[in-house]
Amino acid sequence: MIGHHAFRGMQALALALAFTTGAAAAAQADTKIKLVLNWKYEGPQGMFFLAQDRGYFKQEGLDVTFDQGNGSGAAVPQVANGAYDMGFGDINALIELAAKKPDEAPVGVFMLYNRPPFTVAVKADSPIKTPADFVGRKLGGAANDGALKLFPALCATARIDCSKVEIVNMQPSLREQMLMQGQVDGVFGYVTTIRFSAKLTGVDPDKQLRFIKFGDYGMDLYSNAIIVSRKFVKEHPEAVKGFLKALNHGIKDAIADPQAAIDAVATREPLIKPAIERARLDATLADEMSHPEIAKIGLGDVSDERMTKAIDILVKAKELPRTPATSEIFDRSFLPPASERPTAIRPAM
Repeated sequence: MIGHHAFRGMQALALALAFTTGAAAAAQADTKIKLVLNWKYEGPQGMFFLAQDRGYFKQEGLDVTFDQGNGSGAAVPQVANGAYDMGFGDINALIELAAKKPDEAPVGVFMLYNRPPFTVAVKADSPIKTPADFVGRKLGGAANDGALKLFPALCATARIDCSKVEIVNMQPSLREQMLMQGQVDGVFGYVTTIRFSAKLTGVDPDKQLRFIKFGDYGMDLYSNAIIVSRKFVKEHPEAVKGFLKALNHGIKDAIADPQAAIDAVATREPLIKPAIERARLDATLADEMSHPEIAKIGLGDVSDERMTKAIDILVKAKELPRTPATSEIFDRSFLPPASERPTAIRPAM
């Protein structure tokens, strides 16, 4: 016979076990992830929203919340300081932080924008033709703009004196307007962002603007990636894997059905102009996400050789205190298998 107290003790133990098992299952069911995007809710963000709306994150036991971003450079410190678990941000800003504060820097786990989108846009009739023509001129940009943050590196590779260029900080929403009104001679940004923001203000970017692209001046850099805080990577490695599996599914869906991606954005931001956002998404897929290397390594991964060069360019140009190893900047161990990731991006027409 089991004594009364012993029996009660066993009951309590069984209850406790049932409770912890239940709690563990509940915890597994929805690991919370807070992610800050690179920018406002626009066409390209539809890739993330499709994965959410179609339940792909949920299937991986994740409860994901997305917040609008304030520039690709801004996502890096926001993840580093613990405000977010993940971000969609500029890998170059991450390289800079890793060189200065290696213990705080997040790590890249999925490369989306594998072609350099960084540019200075000028009016089509501007006398500015190359970076050398920036000297003595006034260029404007938002404080957290990825291209503006890389300007010292462009000055170094193009061998111009940055100190002889006047930089004006502006609200991102005023960028195209200030350029067209002649308040600045050129503006920093991502090619696709400027093109479509210009269209929204009634400017025809093909006729009224010209783009001086950093990539044409020795800066074959990577751009926006999914970045994760070191703490989150350590505590929830399976959640990182699950997130990337779900996102990869959302990206493939957006390539197959771009309109569904735009509809997913519109449910969150009803004021978008769907036709323009659709064109913006198509351009992002065709330009920012279509480096020829993905045929070999698949979307999401990086070439170690190219990443090493990118790190060297930044360390030299910005006189950073140390050269981070490629493995500090990018960890491919969370990626879905190469066979599941896109190797070519041909958006459905």
